[in-house]
Amino acid sequence: MYRCFLATAALLAMLLSGCGSAGGVRQVASGQALPPPDTTNADGAYEGQSQYRMGAQDLIDVSVFGVEELGKTVRVNSNGQISLPLIGTVMAGGLTVPELEADLARRYAVDYLQHPQVTVFIKEYSSQRITLEGAVKQPGIYPITGKISLLQAIAEAKGLDPLADLGGIVLFRQVDGKRMAAAYDIRDLRSGKAQDPQLYGDDIVVVEQSGSKTALRRFIESVPAIGLFTIF
Repeated sequence: MYRCFLATAALLAMLLSGCGSAGGVRQVASGQALPPPDTTNADGAYEGQSQYRMGAQDLIDVSVFGVEELGKTVRVNSNGQISLPLIGTVMAGGLTVPELEADLARRYAVDYLQHPQVTVFIKEYSSQRITLEGAVKQPGIYPITGKISLLQAIAEAKGLDPLADLGGIVLFRQVDGKRMAAAYDIRDLRSGKAQDPQLYGDDIVVVEQSGSKTALRRFIESVPAIGLFTIF
C-alpha cells in the first residue's frame, strides 16, 4: 500500500507539474463533447477501425472469403509481424485495417488466388492501454479490448478502494499537445446525472483518497464543473 501511495504521488507530481505554465488555465466550453486525444490511433480504434494503426500484442482475425483454410487469428509480435498460411511472415505493425487487407489480398493474388477478398478484424487492442492509479482495488495498466468507459475501467480495476473519495476521480489526457484533466463524481456517473466518458489509449485515471491534502485535491476543488476538461 505504501509503495502504491509513493507511485501515485510521483505520477501526480509529473502530471500536475505543468500547472501554471504559459497560457494559464481555461475551461472547455459548457456542453462541448469530451475531446479525443492527439493520436488518430485512439480515435480510429473505435470508429470502424479504419484509422487505427496496429501494434505489438494486438490480436487480429484474418479471413479470406470462400477459403476457410486461410482463416487465422494471430497476435502481432514485438516486431510488428504476423504469420499466415501460404504467404508466411507479414508486417502488420503500423498499418491500418484497410492497408493490411489490401496488402494481404495483393500477396495472395500473386501466386495463389484470383481476386481474393481479405477481411481483417481487430479482436484486442492490446497496444492501446490505460492506467488506473490511486484508490482503486487493483491499480495498474490495462489493455483496451474495445470501447470502454470510465465506469467500466474502474470495474476492471475491481472497483474503488474503501478509502476512495467518490467525488475525487480525475481523468488525464493529452489533447492538441496540452495536458488536460477533468474531475468526476462516481455517484453522478452511476445515476446518469453526468455522462460516463469514453476512455482512449494512454488515458490516465487517478482516484483520490478521502480526506487527503494533495496537489490533486487542490485541483479537484478548483474545477468549477464536473466533467469539464481543464487545459494546463
